[in-house]
Amino acid sequence: MAARVQPRQLALALPHAESLSRDDFLEGPANSEALTLIDHWPDWPNRVMLLTGPEGSGKSHLSSIWAEQAGARAITAHALTSAAVPGALATGALVVEDFCPPSIDERALFHLLNLAREDQAYVLITSRLPPSAFQIDLRDLRSRLRAVPVVTLQPPDDQLFRALIVKFCADRQMSVDENLVSFLANRIDRSFAAARQVVERLDTEALRLGRPVTRALAAELLRDL
Repeated sequence: MAARVQPRQLALALPHAESLSRDDFLEGPANSEALTLIDHWPDWPNRVMLLTGPEGSGKSHLSSIWAEQAGARAITAHALTSAAVPGALATGALVVEDFCPPSIDERALFHLLNLAREDQAYVLITSRLPPSAFQIDLRDLRSRLRAVPVVTLQPPDDQLFRALIVKFCADRQMSVDENLVSFLANRIDRSFAAARQVVERLDTEALRLGRPVTRALAAELLRDL
């Protein structure tokens, strides 16, 4: 009798919610200035602030912490329209996420900044780009954005990078040991996006193959990549 072949388990692309509470934010030199800004609200140097940093650096986590503290609403920059501005500022605080010119309505943003100043509202803008990379056609908006103070999230140091790998694993309920964490930290790009991506791939492959998340599996995955 032929041996029965076990069916391969399908890896479903289910969403994994990351914990965005203040207690779950990983502190380090790379984000200390940004975290100080959030913790010291409303004592800000300006009512409009710009928070920049690479993908996965913690902008959404920090803005979520601030939104809970300030009762802020949130809107993506590309969804902002002039008609939506009054409602967006209704609580007196707003997060404008993923500011990425030129895929924005410049007049809507200029209207938002003007109304925020009139109403003395707080606005936190997040962007992956540094201000020097902004391509703004509207001269008045360009001038207004130059006056906005900028806080930049830096690349993670070794300790923070290892902690990020552990956190991303914990968010997916993956049990890992220090051996695996060290293996990954020494072999992938030292970036927030790379850490998140490799953990996601490990989780997917472990589920697909029906194997535990181990150093051996990580070595196979990185070799294939």
